[in-house]
Order: sequence, then C-alpha cells, then structure tokens
Amino acid sequence: MVSSVAMTATDTHRAIEAVWRIESARLIAGLARVVRDVGRAEELAHDALVTALEQWPHTGIPDNPGAWLMATAKHRAIDHLRREQMLARQHAVLARELEMEEGLNGGRVEAAADDEIGDDLLKLMFTACHPVLSREARAALTLKVLAGLTTQEIARAFLVPESTMAQRIVRAKRTLSDARVPFEIPRRQDLAARLASVLEVIYLVFNEGYAATAGEDWMRPALCEEALRLGRILAELVPSEGEVHGLVALMEIQASRIRTRVSASGEPILLMEQNRARWDRLLIHRGLLALGRGEARGAPRGPYLLQAAIAACHARARSGSDTDWVQITALYDELARIEPTPVVELNRAVAVAMAYGPAAGLELADRIADDGALESYHLLPSVRGDLLRKLGRYEEARGEFERAALLTRNARESRLLRERAAACVRAS
Repeated sequence: MVSSVAMTATDTHRAIEAVWRIESARLIAGLARVVRDVGRAEELAHDALVTALEQWPHTGIPDNPGAWLMATAKHRAIDHLRREQMLARQHAVLARELEMEEGLNGGRVEAAADDEIGDDLLKLMFTACHPVLSREARAALTLKVLAGLTTQEIARAFLVPESTMAQRIVRAKRTLSDARVPFEIPRRQDLAARLASVLEVIYLVFNEGYAATAGEDWMRPALCEEALRLGRILAELVPSEGEVHGLVALMEIQASRIRTRVSASGEPILLMEQNRARWDRLLIHRGLLALGRGEARGAPRGPYLLQAAIAACHARARSGSDTDWVQITALYDELARIEPTPVVELNRAVAVAMAYGPAAGLELADRIADDGALESYHLLPSVRGDLLRKLGRYEEARGEFERAALLTRNARESRLLRERAAACVRAS
C-alpha cells in the first residue's frame, strides 16, 4: 500500500478522481459481463468508488487501485445477489461463480488486467451505443459509462439542466433493460450496422466539442479529448476495421487545430485565417498514420476515411492558398456518392468554390437552398453569404449573414456572423 502520511486528504481525493477517470470504463465493463445489466454494473462501480473515498484517505492508495475497485465491486455484487435472494438459476450460478473466483484468488486482490477486458470494453461500447436508443441518449450514456463524466458535466456540455440529463440517462438504462439488449459483441452479420452506431456516437461527441451547437463557448475541448480517447480504444479493440481508423484519423487531424480555432478572448477563427504554424504536428502525424492504417485495409473507403483524407489535404498544406482544393473536391464527389446528404453537398459546394471559383460554388449552394432540406441550418446562409461577398454582391451577402446569425444557437458564432454582415455594409 502507498503510505497516506505524505498525502493530504485533498491529494488523495484528486488521486481517486484520476483513478476513476482511468479505470471506470473497464470496471463497469467487467461488472456488466458478470451481472448482465449496464445500470446495475454502474451502481456497483459507484459503490466501490464511495468505499474508496471512505477508506483510501486513511489506508493509502493501493498499489493496483483498479483491481481493488473491481474486487470491492464484485463483493458488492455477491452481497446484492444474496440480499435479493435471487431464485433464478442464472443468478444462483453467477453468485457461485463469483464466490469460486474469490476463493481461487485466496482473498488476494489480483491484477485487473483480465484476459477478457478488451472484449468487455467492446461489449460495453456496443451496448451503450445500441440503436434502440436515440442519438442523444446514446451520447449521454457513452459519456457516463465509458468516459466517466458526471451527469453534471454531461448536462453542462449539452446545455441542458442536470435533472433533464439525469432522466435521459436513467431512461436509456431502463430502455436497454426492458429491451433485454444482450451484453455482447454483435454477430458478424450485425457488426457493421452496430459499429456504425458506435462510430456515429463517438463522432457526435467530438463534433459537439469541436463546434458547440449552442451556448457561449465556441468549443468544448474536453469533449474532443474524451471522443479521441474512446476512438483510440476502439481502434485497438477492432484493428481490422478501416472506418474505425478513419474516424480516429479524422479526429486527430481536426483536434490538431483546436488551439488555433479561437482567439485569446475566445472568439472564433475560421480555417483560412488560422496560424497553421501553431497546428499540433504530433496530432497530425498520429492522424496521418491512422489514415494509412485504415487505407491499408484494402476495403472501399467509407465516409470516415474519406473525411480523414480531406482533413489530411488541409493538414499537409502550408497555407490556405497551398491547399489542393481540386483533390478535396474529388474526395467530396466520392463522399457524396456514398453519403448523398445535404450537408455533404454543402461542404462540396465550398470545395468547388475554392477550386473553380465562387460562382460555381454558389450555383451548387443555391440548388441546396431551393431543395429546402437545410432551411433551418445556419451554415447554409453562412456559406451563401461568403460566396456572395466574394462575388461583390454585398447587400445579398449581408442578408445571408444576418439570417445565419439568427439561426445559430452559439453566441460567439452569432457575433462573428453579425460582424461579417457589418463588414458587407462597409464594403458596399
């Protein structure tokens, strides 16, 4: 045991918080394998955390805190099964198996590096991101059980009251329980669809951190960090899936720009105006390696590998003017063929404008506007405003920027758009 003499209670509590962030996902995953219920596993894990908070300030932090938490939680599982006097044969067998496991350990706390821990984490990911849940519920539950964030932190990230987020998480657990979603890795024929759900949730979390949909902050870097951590874990667990490496590559490269995306006062800095010398070269290097691993799988490129390839074009360019916009346009053409969404088409319009001129891009953006699918999406008038400004149609551009400012729910982005509208008035 580590001596507690040299550590204050505050130091110990900080150490416990750090241990929890590192170990909570593995702890919950291991317990979920045993009790077959994510909600119950999380409760047992938190019971063990409470015990640690009570004991470690006096006894010191164990040499292997993760194993200590797992052993304590398993004892609680045994107590729970006995207390409830479960009569079902499955529960009785589980209780006996747990007792036998503890007996084989001779009462000693063994290392938490369980041979099945990788499978357990993967099962937990597939369970938390099950399509039976809404996208919002999947994101909330993933941040709770896999990222170890508190309900308060998740609520703050998505700008909803803590009580609302707590209810969302409770309902998600109940839905999984009522639907009897198995704690397992899907069969091969179901893996692709379920993996797509996992990737969608991780990227949803990253995007909310990278460009906050609402509130006063342009970004929430902590969410980007958690999404990246989850993506890296997933890439280790399913290394044969090219799209997983594609998502990691995309997040690594986009994360490399984070410190250049806002000014010292927190105001947004757009891509073409960023100081590329300050982009994080280590993250770019990691992203390019992940992109290479994904493309080496030999399968046709999916949406994440294609978006990562687009991000790589930006990362390799020393300046905005050096960017290979023709190549980016070709990649968006390929992406639009497999994912023909209005948002992809809007991004393609921007690339076409950069490669072939603002008039060509505006023609595509106008078609999207006529379609009406992005009527309430603030980036459509923002893009049209930028292209109209480049064509010298300042009064029309001003109207588009003002409309975009009204549609966005992010305060800093709204201010930026209003400033661009005012610049059009000065230029006209």
